[in-house]
Amino acid sequence: MSKFKKDKSKSQPGVSTASLPDIVFMLLFFFMVTTTMKEVTKQVEVRPVKASESQKIRKKSLVDYIYVGALLDKSKGNAYAIQLDDQLYPDERGIQSWKTEQLEKRSQQERGDVVTSLKIDKKARMGVVSKIKEELRDVNALKINYSANKDIRPTY
Repeated sequence: MSKFKKDKSKSQPGVSTASLPDIVFMLLFFFMVTTTMKEVTKQVEVRPVKASESQKIRKKSLVDYIYVGALLDKSKGNAYAIQLDDQLYPDERGIQSWKTEQLEKRSQQERGDVVTSLKIDKKARMGVVSKIKEELRDVNALKINYSANKDIRPTY
């Protein structure tokens, strides 16, 4: 017979939840620090075209967006405008200086990987698009992406 007996009346102690608030606040702080907020307020309406084939951009931090569409503020008129960051342009004349500024903000290694994404309304004129492409070509911004909605069609 053994000298020590197990006391069966004692139960296991409960799991301590004292550190739970610390963990919750650490997670909250992590997500607050790593989340980026939307940087551009859209001032033009863009209804993108439908595309049957598309690819996602892998590194969105290396993308500069150019918006072309009708003005959201109808008091300024019903014309199409080009939006670069938060500024509106009636034509493509400011694109070269804007793109040069965007490239200078980045490191030398990133400059070759920068993509210019054109978010263009489906009713915009193709002449505007080709003028934008010419302006980008002049500053050697040759990687261009056209934003589109994926057209989901059933395959038979």
